[in-house]
Amino acid sequence: MIFTRLSKEIDWLTFAVSFTVVMLSAVSLLIAPEASSTSIAATFRFITERCAQLYLWSGLGALTLLLALALSPLGRIRLGNADDRPTHSVVSWAGMLFSTGIGTAVLYWSTIEWIEYYQSPPFDIQARTPEAMQWATSYGMFHWGLIGWAFYALAAVCIAHAYHVRKESSLSLAFACRPLLKGHTTRWPGRLINAVFMIGLIGSASTGLGLTTPLITESFNTFFGIKPNFVHTIGAIALVIALIAVSVSVDLDHGIKRLSNINLGLMLALLASIVVWGPTSALFRQGANSIQFMLSHLPEMSGLRYPAENKTFTESWTVFYWAWWMAMAPFVGIFIAKISSGRTLGQLVWGVLGFGTLGCTLCFVVFGGYANHLSEVEGTDIIATFNDKSKHQAVIAIMTSLPIGRWILPLFFLLCLSFAATTYDSASYTLAAAATRRVGVDEDPPRWQRVLWALVLGVLPLTLLSLGKQSDVLVPLQTASVVVSLPVMLVGLLMVTSLALALFRTKS
Repeated sequence: MIFTRLSKEIDWLTFAVSFTVVMLSAVSLLIAPEASSTSIAATFRFITERCAQLYLWSGLGALTLLLALALSPLGRIRLGNADDRPTHSVVSWAGMLFSTGIGTAVLYWSTIEWIEYYQSPPFDIQARTPEAMQWATSYGMFHWGLIGWAFYALAAVCIAHAYHVRKESSLSLAFACRPLLKGHTTRWPGRLINAVFMIGLIGSASTGLGLTTPLITESFNTFFGIKPNFVHTIGAIALVIALIAVSVSVDLDHGIKRLSNINLGLMLALLASIVVWGPTSALFRQGANSIQFMLSHLPEMSGLRYPAENKTFTESWTVFYWAWWMAMAPFVGIFIAKISSGRTLGQLVWGVLGFGTLGCTLCFVVFGGYANHLSEVEGTDIIATFNDKSKHQAVIAIMTSLPIGRWILPLFFLLCLSFAATTYDSASYTLAAAATRRVGVDEDPPRWQRVLWALVLGVLPLTLLSLGKQSDVLVPLQTASVVVSLPVMLVGLLMVTSLALALFRTKS
């Protein structure tokens, strides 16, 4: 009887295809690591060089569509019934969408991304010059700003309208495409769309978890004076996955919501520590200058003059970022749609764009500004640590330079762990939702499936990290996002077209 009920709940074909592809990918990486590394690098170059225009214009198009929607009367459409009100407070809602959409990656990149650009600046600027520094401290804010969050918001709008307004029975992407797919929503190509999403999510999730794990091991090992090794990496991933499994085994309010609230508290505590003990006025003075510089150079940063200008930098960084945001967008969109009942489409758009951009910008102002101050004013050789040791060790060196020294690491460790768990228990939740035929507004996907996908999420990061040193994983992790973003881009186009059709029919 239980098996019969499970058979009706689960889309077993989509489940099996997604699970099999991920496992085969992991096995191939382990069997042929050198060939895999070579293929990964070649694939990254091919996609970023040949498809760069698609990503650049997709980002600008997503932001334009969202602003037009939010400013139009359509922005007043309520996600649910006319008298429904938001099921979560603004603070909890903002915390969940930020924690899910970003995770520990923002701790890593906001602290040291400027070093990458300072040494290899855009527009063929001479490296390590004041001009290079100006671009370096501003470009990261652009990559983590409005356009990136627009990918998330657009996916969330498409799925939320289908789920809350059109009353589709599932949160899967195929149901968001019903105006186009019609009777094929629960058959092919609907099942293919869901399988592509699930495979893409696991691939893109490996980027964040792969960057998170070395931060966790470095902070732990530095605090206790232990030399890091691959056993510690396995232990860190196991710890994160265990926390994810526990979190997703309970309902959304008692698991993900509570972790998100913890994240906000830990993040504010870490930011406050740097602001209080660091060069407060210098941080906000440089931050204001970088924001102003970024806003005045948005056309150049957006790639409007590509490929005539800034070709190499745009392909290496901006295209990668847009691919990463795009690959993660359906997953984050499903989760935001689930927690946004009672809000209007306009509130969803402004909230995601506003809270997301504000949170990331604050991290770049404080974490990146402090790292820059250490290097340029106090003479701490952060760049040497970045180049000669590892990028993750550079992050830890920056954090431990505060007056309290390595005693900041327990807070940093807990924040990394909590961020990772929040992001990937949300990913487990949405994977389970995508493979479930029916998920009501007040219901959750089956618990066993949420726990299973939490375990699966650790497979690819572990195999990618096994290809080389922790400091050398950037290209494999970047490529995982870039590769899966291509089919996700096509699915996104189908969802946007379906949303337009549904809005047009409603208006008619």
